Amino acid sequence: MAGMDNGTAPLVLTMGEPAGIGGEIALMAWQRRHEGIPVFAMLDDPERLRALARRLGWNVPVVALDEPAAAPGVWDHALPVLPIPLGKPSVPGQLDPANAGAVIQAIERAVQLVQSGKASAIVTNPINKLALYGEGFAYPGHTEFLAALAGPGITSIMMLACPDLRVVPVTVHLALRQAMEALTSARIVEAGIITAAALARDFGIERPRLAVAGLNPHAGEGGSMGREEIEIIQPAIDALRVQGIEASGPAPADTLFHAGARSQYDAVLCMYHDQALIPLKTIDFHGGVNVTLGLPFIRTSPDHGTALGLAGTGTANPESLIAALRLAADMARHHRPTA
Repeated sequence: MAGMDNGTAPLVLTMGEPAGIGGEIALMAWQRRHEGIPVFAMLDDPERLRALARRLGWNVPVVALDEPAAAPGVWDHALPVLPIPLGKPSVPGQLDPANAGAVIQAIERAVQLVQSGKASAIVTNPINKLALYGEGFAYPGHTEFLAALAGPGITSIMMLACPDLRVVPVTVHLALRQAMEALTSARIVEAGIITAAALARDFGIERPRLAVAGLNPHAGEGGSMGREEIEIIQPAIDALRVQGIEASGPAPADTLFHAGARSQYDAVLCMYHDQALIPLKTIDFHGGVNVTLGLPFIRTSPDHGTALGLAGTGTANPESLIAALRLAADMARHHRPTA
């Protein structure tokens, strides 16, 4: 069956914010199924998707299923959907708190399916956190919610990936001054351990090579432009090496991302958000994928938001979702269960 490989279970794709572009980019992905799009079952309201296809004038039959295992049998002629009923019919571009419960339920069921082995990986469409808070959603975002659903003691981090680059920001959504204050050797070591383990377990890289970026211009230039490289970053690199992880740096960020440099590592630990995301989005703006590392299951997501202003127009770009589906399937093929 097209899209299936090595006997792996189908992917599951969550609805995300129903007023956003998640539904239509999923419809676009299915319409390109003969381009090697992996089989996925969508956790969504079937009638919402049918109405959206009619609105856009797209011929996308929708079939409701009970289990992901049935998805390959309908994939060639219809979009497989595991029904999650909405509280109210959704209107593109208009948030409605009545649908927050369905958004949360889709994520919860996706985790149940992947933990039970009925799905090989989770791909999540973007959510709008403000729309969920009224339903008791108490997490800063998707990643933290997934970690809580995965079980106690889970530490997860974000990787952004495209075919030519993988980056992991050690600090993420913080003001630059706060990021500098939050940067510690322990955080770098933790990110390095989680990244190396994921590269081996889910990417098929037997001996991962990590590059570690400096924080300051010229990686501090021997302390004349800042001492973070000497006092925080180098000790973390040394600690990673003691644990048998191949880590190099601190490297000046301005020479770390050209093609020749990228051939020397498998992922880069970056010290703050923009240091990681600027090079990745410059190299592959529409094809970047958000990957959550550290979970006991595979989760990817398109690297964009709900785009309420584009919803319902049929003009959203599906490339990041398609990349997220393909990467999730590839990771599932490589996945080795944690001992």
